[in-house]
Amino acid sequence: MDIFDAIKNRRSVRKFKPDSIPDEVIQRILEAAQLAPSAGNLQARAFIIIKDSKVKRKLCKSALNQTFIEEAPVNIVVCADEAQSSAKYGSRGKVLYSIIDATAAAENLLLAVHALGLGSCWIGAFEEENVKKILNLPEGIKPIGIFPIGYPAEKPLPRDRLPLEAVVHKEKYETKKFN
Repeated sequence: MDIFDAIKNRRSVRKFKPDSIPDEVIQRILEAAQLAPSAGNLQARAFIIIKDSKVKRKLCKSALNQTFIEEAPVNIVVCADEAQSSAKYGSRGKVLYSIIDATAAAENLLLAVHALGLGSCWIGAFEEENVKKILNLPEGIKPIGIFPIGYPAEKPLPRDRLPLEAVVHKEKYETKKFN
Protein backbone atom coordinates (compact mmCIF):
# COMPACT_ATOMS: atom_id res chain seq x y z
CA MET A 1 0.00 0.00 0.00
CA ASP A 2 1.28 3.45 -0.90
CA ILE A 3 2.12 5.45 2.24
CA PHE A 4 0.05 8.43 1.12
CA ASP A 5 -2.96 6.19 0.49
CA ALA A 6 -2.51 4.67 3.95
CA ILE A 7 -2.36 8.09 5.58
CA LYS A 8 -5.33 9.42 3.61
CA ASN A 9 -7.58 6.37 4.01
CA ARG A 10 -6.87 5.24 7.59
CA ARG A 11 -9.90 5.66 9.87
CA SER A 12 -10.65 5.09 13.54
CA VAL A 13 -12.48 1.77 13.69
CA ARG A 14 -14.64 0.93 16.71
CA LYS A 15 -16.51 -2.16 15.49
CA PHE A 16 -14.66 -5.41 14.91
CA LYS A 17 -15.35 -8.88 13.61
CA PRO A 18 -14.59 -11.61 16.16
CA ASP A 19 -11.95 -13.24 13.90
CA SER A 20 -8.62 -13.81 15.60
CA ILE A 21 -5.46 -12.17 14.29
CA PRO A 22 -2.48 -14.41 13.50
CA ASP A 23 0.59 -13.86 15.67
CA GLU A 24 2.67 -13.15 12.55
CA VAL A 25 0.42 -10.20 11.74
CA ILE A 26 0.72 -8.80 15.26
CA GLN A 27 4.50 -9.23 14.95
CA ARG A 28 4.54 -7.17 11.73
CA ILE A 29 2.51 -4.42 13.40
CA LEU A 30 4.92 -4.30 16.33
CA GLU A 31 7.94 -4.28 14.02
CA ALA A 32 6.50 -1.28 12.19
CA ALA A 33 5.82 0.49 15.48
CA GLN A 34 9.36 -0.15 16.69
CA LEU A 35 10.83 1.33 13.49
CA ALA A 36 9.56 4.78 14.47
CA PRO A 37 12.18 7.44 15.19
CA SER A 38 13.10 8.26 18.77
CA ALA A 39 15.12 10.85 20.69
CA GLY A 40 18.76 9.80 20.78
CA ASN A 41 17.64 6.44 19.34
CA LEU A 42 16.71 5.44 22.90
CA GLN A 43 13.47 3.84 21.69
CA ALA A 44 11.97 4.75 25.06
CA ARG A 45 8.71 2.89 24.64
CA ALA A 46 7.08 -0.43 25.42
CA PHE A 47 4.21 -2.42 23.91
CA ILE A 48 1.83 -4.59 25.95
CA ILE A 49 -0.21 -7.15 23.99
CA ILE A 50 -3.58 -8.04 25.51
CA LYS A 51 -5.74 -10.94 24.33
CA ASP A 52 -7.16 -12.12 27.67
CA SER A 53 -10.87 -11.27 27.96
CA LYS A 54 -10.62 -10.50 31.70
CA VAL A 55 -7.83 -8.00 31.17
CA LYS A 56 -9.70 -6.44 28.22
CA ARG A 57 -12.78 -6.08 30.43
CA LYS A 58 -10.74 -4.28 33.11
CA LEU A 59 -9.20 -1.99 30.50
CA CYS A 60 -12.66 -1.27 29.14
CA LYS A 61 -13.86 -0.17 32.59
CA SER A 62 -10.76 2.00 33.03
CA ALA A 63 -11.38 3.59 29.62
CA LEU A 64 -14.83 5.03 30.32
CA ASN A 65 -16.55 1.77 29.28
CA GLN A 66 -15.53 1.96 25.64
CA THR A 67 -16.84 -1.52 24.91
CA PHE A 68 -14.98 -2.00 21.64
CA ILE A 69 -11.86 -2.61 23.76
CA GLU A 70 -13.47 -5.87 24.88
CA GLU A 71 -14.81 -6.70 21.43
CA ALA A 72 -11.47 -6.40 19.61
CA PRO A 73 -9.51 -9.67 19.41
CA VAL A 74 -6.29 -7.90 20.44
CA ASN A 75 -5.38 -4.71 22.24
CA ILE A 76 -1.93 -3.18 22.29
CA VAL A 77 -1.10 -0.64 24.96
CA VAL A 78 1.69 1.69 23.90
CA CYS A 79 3.73 3.04 26.80
CA ALA A 80 6.35 5.75 27.19
CA ASP A 81 9.49 4.80 29.11
CA GLU A 82 9.93 8.00 31.11
CA ALA A 83 12.73 6.51 33.21
CA GLN A 84 14.88 5.64 30.19
CA SER A 85 14.40 9.04 28.57
CA SER A 86 14.96 11.02 31.75
CA ALA A 87 18.20 9.14 32.46
CA LYS A 88 19.71 10.78 29.37
CA TYR A 89 17.67 13.94 28.92
CA GLY A 90 16.44 14.87 32.41
CA SER A 91 13.00 16.37 32.87
CA ARG A 92 12.60 17.20 29.16
CA GLY A 93 13.22 13.53 28.38
CA LYS A 94 10.60 12.46 30.91
CA VAL A 95 7.82 14.87 30.00
CA LEU A 96 8.43 15.28 26.27
CA TYR A 97 10.86 12.94 24.52
CA SER A 98 9.47 9.71 25.97
CA ILE A 99 5.96 10.77 24.96
CA ILE A 100 7.13 11.68 21.46
CA ASP A 101 8.92 8.33 21.13
CA ALA A 102 5.77 6.45 22.11
CA THR A 103 3.41 8.52 19.95
CA ALA A 104 5.64 8.17 16.88
CA ALA A 105 5.50 4.40 17.41
CA ALA A 106 1.72 4.61 17.88
CA GLU A 107 1.26 6.35 14.52
CA ASN A 108 3.38 3.70 12.79
CA LEU A 109 1.24 1.06 14.53
CA LEU A 110 -1.98 2.64 13.22
CA LEU A 111 -0.65 2.87 9.67
CA ALA A 112 0.61 -0.73 9.73
CA VAL A 113 -2.76 -1.93 11.06
CA HIS A 114 -4.53 -0.19 8.19
CA ALA A 115 -2.04 -1.40 5.56
CA LEU A 116 -2.63 -4.98 6.72
CA GLY A 117 -6.41 -4.70 6.26
CA LEU A 118 -7.18 -4.34 9.96
CA GLY A 119 -8.72 -1.52 11.96
CA SER A 120 -7.92 0.27 15.19
CA CYS A 121 -8.66 3.36 17.21
CA TRP A 122 -6.34 5.39 19.44
CA ILE A 123 -7.88 5.48 22.90
CA GLY A 124 -6.39 8.14 25.13
CA ALA A 125 -9.33 8.54 27.48
CA PHE A 126 -8.54 6.19 30.36
CA GLU A 127 -7.73 6.25 34.06
CA GLU A 128 -3.97 6.07 33.91
CA GLU A 129 -3.37 4.76 37.44
CA ASN A 130 -5.91 1.96 36.93
CA VAL A 131 -4.30 0.92 33.63
CA LYS A 132 -0.87 0.91 35.28
CA LYS A 133 -2.22 -1.33 38.03
CA ILE A 134 -4.05 -3.69 35.63
CA LEU A 135 -0.91 -4.14 33.54
CA ASN A 136 1.47 -4.17 36.51
CA LEU A 137 3.55 -1.38 34.97
CA PRO A 138 6.65 -0.37 36.91
CA GLU A 139 7.41 3.22 37.97
CA GLY A 140 8.50 5.27 34.97
CA ILE A 141 6.40 3.38 32.40
CA LYS A 142 3.44 5.55 31.33
CA PRO A 143 0.58 4.23 29.16
CA ILE A 144 -0.18 6.74 26.40
CA GLY A 145 -2.74 4.81 24.37
CA ILE A 146 -4.86 1.69 24.16
CA PHE A 147 -5.22 0.34 20.62
CA PRO A 148 -7.97 -2.24 20.03
CA ILE A 149 -7.13 -4.11 16.83
CA GLY A 150 -9.28 -6.35 14.66
CA TYR A 151 -10.83 -6.90 11.28
CA PRO A 152 -13.20 -3.96 10.70
CA ALA A 153 -16.95 -4.54 10.95
CA GLU A 154 -17.57 -0.95 9.81
CA LYS A 155 -16.20 1.50 7.26
CA PRO A 156 -16.13 4.95 8.87
CA LEU A 157 -16.44 7.98 6.61
CA PRO A 158 -13.62 10.53 6.39
CA ARG A 159 -13.67 13.31 8.97
CA ASP A 160 -13.20 16.96 8.10
CA ARG A 161 -9.73 18.47 8.37
CA LEU A 162 -8.82 22.11 8.68
CA PRO A 163 -7.46 23.63 5.49
CA LEU A 164 -3.68 23.87 5.38
CA GLU A 165 -3.96 27.66 5.42
CA ALA A 166 -5.32 27.41 8.98
CA VAL A 167 -2.32 25.49 10.32
CA VAL A 168 0.67 26.40 8.12
CA HIS A 169 2.69 29.51 8.94
CA LYS A 170 5.59 31.09 7.10
CA GLU A 171 8.52 32.32 9.17
CA LYS A 172 6.41 33.32 12.18
CA TYR A 173 3.17 32.33 13.85
CA GLU A 174 0.14 34.31 12.74
CA THR A 175 -3.35 34.03 14.15
CA LYS A 176 -5.73 33.06 11.36
CA LYS A 177 -9.50 33.03 11.72
CA PHE A 178 -11.75 30.88 9.58
CA ASN A 179 -15.55 30.72 9.61
